[in-house]
Amino acid sequence: MANDAWLTLLHAAPPGDRRWLAALAAYGSPEALLARSRHSLINDGLREDTVDRLKSPDAGFLRRARAWLDGPNRRLVTLGDEHYPPLLAEIADPPLALWVEGANPLLASSPQLAMVGSRNPTSGGRDTAEQFARYLAQRGLTITSGLAIGIDGASHLGALPEIGGTIAVLGGGLDTIYPRAHEQLARSIAARGLLVSEYPPGSEPHKHHFPQRNRIIAGVTLGTLVVEATLRSGSLITAKLASEYGREVFAIPGSIHNPLARGCHRLIRNGAKLVEEAADIFVELAPQLKIDLATVPATRPSDSNRDERLADPEYRKVLETLGFEPRSITDLVDRSGLTAAEVSSMLLVLELEGFVEALPGGRYCRLYSGRLGKRE
Repeated sequence: MANDAWLTLLHAAPPGDRRWLAALAAYGSPEALLARSRHSLINDGLREDTVDRLKSPDAGFLRRARAWLDGPNRRLVTLGDEHYPPLLAEIADPPLALWVEGANPLLASSPQLAMVGSRNPTSGGRDTAEQFARYLAQRGLTITSGLAIGIDGASHLGALPEIGGTIAVLGGGLDTIYPRAHEQLARSIAARGLLVSEYPPGSEPHKHHFPQRNRIIAGVTLGTLVVEATLRSGSLITAKLASEYGREVFAIPGSIHNPLARGCHRLIRNGAKLVEEAADIFVELAPQLKIDLATVPATRPSDSNRDERLADPEYRKVLETLGFEPRSITDLVDRSGLTAAEVSSMLLVLELEGFVEALPGGRYCRLYSGRLGKRE
């Protein structure tokens, strides 16, 4: 249970304010900070309004914080605590404390990979994120993301039931799940993994919280994988922070015609590792994970129905003709030599089995369906 000195400090100090980090480092404890005079603290460079909050804490805030911490599987992990994530403590502006809820507190210090991307991904991107997360978590990596709609949610879902598990880092208090559409997912993560925030209970999520939140996602992990992202995506902020922290940055390439691939392509041009198979990530992280690459399975379990479909020469012809860029049925008919009825029928089956995606304007494109763990 956190003591009142820590709760009082967290009420006073804005998240990410390095002046309070410096003050805590200088005086050694919240109790020592509380013992300093108002005049002394202001002379140390702390803002007057924050010092006033330290000296006159809001009783309602303290009451809400204590009440929240009294709930099951909840804790406050403070900077310097043995359970504070060691990689996060290395960044220039680590959170003074993390509010944590979940059944598996050890995940916070486990080897983690951030997975981030578009809030409006293609179905192929969502599928790729979920499959990559599942493969990596099956092999012990904890998947960390931000609970957002899209790639974040797919990554959490893929990792949730596996041994590595998943951590969701929120941009508001843990009593206010955002987005609302992920309330059930958040409950599932709390039951099997961890929910984390530097914002205390009662904090509503605000736009400016999310860049702050992203530094935690980048800071607590060994690397960041971007699945799909536009050039203005917030995912690129997380990747940039990861690079600044000396962590690995990975990106999955896509079609040059897909605007959701452009952010990934920019990252690759700027030095991010190009990822085609999930095992590529283990190749880069092996020294930090201290694993033998020979022990990492090279493939995911095959699906017999999908394998049979790929063995059919006409279905294979449609897939090879389609490729990974959008094409119309007319174009496929012209290129494959099949009839429009045959192509339409096969496209429907291939869409249902996850090989192709129907796009606006009556066009189709092939989805990634290779072996996630393949290594040459």
